[in-house]
Amino acid sequence: MAISRNIKPDRGLTYRMLMTGFFLVVLYGAVIGILIAVGLSFVFVLVIAFALLFCQYWFSDKIAMYAMHAKEVTPEQAPELHGVVDRLCALADMQKPRVAIASTDVPNAFATGRSPKAAVVCVTTGLLRRLDEPEVEAVLSHELSHVAHRDVAVMTIASGLGVIAGLLTRVMFYSELFGGGRDNQQSNAAFIEIIVMLVSIVVYFVSFLLTMALSRYRELAADRSGALLIGRPSLLASALVKITGEMSRIPTKDLRAAEPFNAFFFTPAVSNNATQGGGGGGGFSIGNLFRTHPTLEVRLAQLDALEHQLGQAG
Repeated sequence: MAISRNIKPDRGLTYRMLMTGFFLVVLYGAVIGILIAVGLSFVFVLVIAFALLFCQYWFSDKIAMYAMHAKEVTPEQAPELHGVVDRLCALADMQKPRVAIASTDVPNAFATGRSPKAAVVCVTTGLLRRLDEPEVEAVLSHELSHVAHRDVAVMTIASGLGVIAGLLTRVMFYSELFGGGRDNQQSNAAFIEIIVMLVSIVVYFVSFLLTMALSRYRELAADRSGALLIGRPSLLASALVKITGEMSRIPTKDLRAAEPFNAFFFTPAVSNNATQGGGGGGGFSIGNLFRTHPTLEVRLAQLDALEHQLGQAG
């Protein structure tokens, strides 16, 4: 069933979400098999893996809100913001998500939640202070597109395996580091720990690349759908340029604090030069593999093409 009647499904995004999910399931199964093969308890591996994935999936909105110091706001507390969301939801013909504001000067926005019914759209105080209301509306149309496309939940699950692999790597590293002297039996245990750590590193790297590839495409899909929803791609382009330019004014420590959430943000929390540098043409490059978002140039080119298409159609 469609979440929104006026935000159409993106077939390219749906295909990529299915393929990402398939490869992650294969990778997940391989990890479980390897961990069991090196001697870890089958029950222990399954319980830990599924417990971590369940917690991240079920509590993803609460985790993100807490980490970003965001609070849900009522229409009485933020009437202008709720008014914008109400208009967009009416335009999209979709259920209204919860609305939140994060107290940070980093100008950004994100959507989170395990399902459209449990979704939250959040903007930062830095974004509200820097953008005009039409630009805020454009940004929120982008975030509502993520909710309609259901890619927020997929991204949450996709990043879960990387989180588990990262935790295993840290546990094995510190276990090896502080394990002290060992006899033969302990040496075998040390060998198993090293194997688990190496597997975890490989899994983290592969799942990271899969997540980044999905993240880049889903941002372009949300740009398209959001721009078409409001009928003004130029407004979304204006918001992108303004926010990207303002990132260079934000203290580095604040950008680093927000960096773990880049894959979910409207635009990555990095400096202006880092956002625009490397692979600006959208072709293949090593730098592009590690991007959570397409470059600014690629996003603006797509919005400019949409502006021309809508102008010709009008």
